[in-house]
Amino acid sequence: MSTRFRDLHRPGDPLLLPNAWDYGSAAVLAAHGFPAIGTTSLGVSAVHGKPDAAGATKAETIELAELIKDLGVLVTVDIEGGFSDDPAQVSDLVAALASLGVAGVNLEDGRPDGTLRPIELHQRIIEAAKGHGVFVNARTDTQWLKTGDTRERVNAYGHADGIFVPGLRDLGEIAEVVASTPLPLNVLYLPDGPTLAQLAEAGVARVSTGSLLYRASLHGALSSLLAVQGKAAPPAPTYAEIAAMLPEPR
Repeated sequence: MSTRFRDLHRPGDPLLLPNAWDYGSAAVLAAHGFPAIGTTSLGVSAVHGKPDAAGATKAETIELAELIKDLGVLVTVDIEGGFSDDPAQVSDLVAALASLGVAGVNLEDGRPDGTLRPIELHQRIIEAAKGHGVFVNARTDTQWLKTGDTRERVNAYGHADGIFVPGLRDLGEIAEVVASTPLPLNVLYLPDGPTLAQLAEAGVARVSTGSLLYRASLHGALSSLLAVQGKAAPPAPTYAEIAAMLPEPR
């Protein structure tokens, strides 16, 4: 299964990966022919009234993976930072997801306090996630958090199966990152950023939608309601606006 998923990562012809937050959203995406779907930690967190990227939704993330595993598409799961700094616990989590038939996981090095996990520790976390037959996508939040060195992190995570750098938007910089690693590069689609065709030309192998679809769904619901009153809706909420509505990490 991970081999089929890996084969979808084609530099110059990237996998467009939509991200679901519940069974209904995953089912709709699967029904429209997308070969693979991911989960979005913001969407899962918001649905359950918990903070995002704070390690608070491990059980809910596993539950969602179990719910959508039989939809006939490949599934990759956003497990934040692995819900632990203990490599053994991360290994157990990935093994459990692999037993459900999950094709991939996404592992980030960003922390809720705005810092990055130490490189050596994240290297061990990535290593712990390997060996379970799933595609390990190593995400670095250098661009997202405006800290650390992107190239250093990309090189350090070279033992993963893929590299994810959300926040990259300059096509020249994207092409440089592509050239700096043999691993397929995953970037986050930004509505005001490069087009899918431009990202393909830069050599990107995977384009994720992240929380975009979840946020668009909230915007659509509000727009429909306000239209009944003859009112126009405000712009779609940003990630930060949704995250600010969620409970504080405990």
